[in-house]
Amino acid sequence: MSMTIGQLAATTGVPASAIRFWERHGLLPTPERQSGQRRYPPEAAERIMLLRKFQQAGLSLAEIAEFQQERPRRQAMIRSKLVEIEQRMVDLDHAHQLLLHALQCGRKDIVSCPTFREQMATWRPSA
Repeated sequence: MSMTIGQLAATTGVPASAIRFWERHGLLPTPERQSGQRRYPPEAAERIMLLRKFQQAGLSLAEIAEFQQERPRRQAMIRSKLVEIEQRMVDLDHAHQLLLHALQCGRKDIVSCPTFREQMATWRPSA
């Protein structure tokens, strides 16, 4: 059962303008038309949810487009993105540690806190 762009937008929570944008950039297959209206198959909703997840993970439109390329090219982009995401995870963990400590620390300036300074020292890359 096919959906109109409005139905697809309502199902996915993604504005119709974004759906049309992704179509123009080749990230979504061009839908069939019935009486001039776009008609989307049910799997279009799955593809849109995948596109949203990619965007939430920080992938650019160009990187998302790489998923439609030949396997070696796609794998190179994925490896690069994994390294980037892993570094962001480390950075987020450090920020999490800082915020947890800041909630409990009585110092006016957290940088002057010896416990925090010890924690920060473990974050420095080893030479």
